[in-house]
Amino acid sequence: MPSALPTDLPHPRIPVDEARALVVGAAPRLAPEPVELADLAGRVLAEAVTAPHDLPHYANSAMDGFALRAAEAGPWPVAQRILAGDDPAPLAPGTCAAIATGGVLPAGADAVVPVEQAEEADGLVRALAAPVAGAHVRPVGADVRAGDVVLAAGTALGPLAAAAIAGLGLTGAACAARPRVAVLTTGDELVAPGLPLRRGQIHESNSVLVRATLERAGCEMVHVGLVPDDDAATRDAFAAALDRADLVVSTGGVSVGPRDHVKPALAALGVEELFWRIATQPGQPTWCGVAPGGALVAGLPGNPLSCLVGLHLLLVPAVRAMTGADPGPATVRAALGTPVRRLPARLRCLPMRLVDGRLEDLGAGVSHQLSRAAAATALALVPTGEGELPAGAEVDAVPLG
Repeated sequence: MPSALPTDLPHPRIPVDEARALVVGAAPRLAPEPVELADLAGRVLAEAVTAPHDLPHYANSAMDGFALRAAEAGPWPVAQRILAGDDPAPLAPGTCAAIATGGVLPAGADAVVPVEQAEEADGLVRALAAPVAGAHVRPVGADVRAGDVVLAAGTALGPLAAAAIAGLGLTGAACAARPRVAVLTTGDELVAPGLPLRRGQIHESNSVLVRATLERAGCEMVHVGLVPDDDAATRDAFAAALDRADLVVSTGGVSVGPRDHVKPALAALGVEELFWRIATQPGQPTWCGVAPGGALVAGLPGNPLSCLVGLHLLLVPAVRAMTGADPGPATVRAALGTPVRRLPARLRCLPMRLVDGRLEDLGAGVSHQLSRAAAATALALVPTGEGELPAGAEVDAVPLG
């Protein structure tokens, strides 16, 4: 794939929509695999699910009541009592059958009189209103007909969809394979949580953010590692990750400082650049490319909130594209709770708390303020422009799940 930007020109910031289109277009599409019922929730259908037979398979009662022939005048003696799961005998002329909700309608019956609309005494049933043919009956195929598409390819499956597949009598479905992801965090200043800090060090948190976000999006982690600020170590870490993953995500080391080794390492491995720098604040120095084997590679900035922007605006849509789902991102319209300053040339991305359609400011407007952003439930997208947007102005927001 040719580089999206000429190498002999400066790297301009590109709009997020353009960057997302490049990433989604380059994301490898994954082959389908069979998935059992118990594991379907959270997966994406690779092939449509069609009904193997009519549903309901037999006409049944929608109410507790009495099955009868609507054209026959009552009262009717109760000839049989039918529970859900019974296989009833045909209904004798001039009689009715007491029937439970879901019970199979006996041959000959064409209506059900609910118990609330009937009186039973001395073995006879009287209707309080004239029965109507078809009343309170679920006919064969009322839900779906054999061959109907119940769930389309690309559907993200939740518990209800998985239950619907089970209700068709199927034991599983073909779903896209889970994207395999390797996560690398770079920086000599990083220390694993739980270890003491010396002056100049910080606890590493980006791998937790990346892993949790992408696992929730449906990915399978194959490697998570910490990489020192060393050219050879960075190159070796990426080479190993590219051998195992459909998506390689690194954090840190993508700017222009003396310890930023990610871009040179990827160039040495033949990874072709899609873009470097997007028109956002935070998250500007985001880098994306494609490896010779087809894996997507993303170099996210080291500051946590910059990392958050790249994850939700670029990589979660790419993961959806890999599995055949709608890339998104899924956004909602919400009102700003306080005025927000706009930027003339960059999209502002602010972690906020979304409550009843209103975005509450958390004071997390700087890319390193992870603790302030911890309560965020949405990423507010403040469009470019001059001045500020007033409280009450509506903007797009990406729910953080």
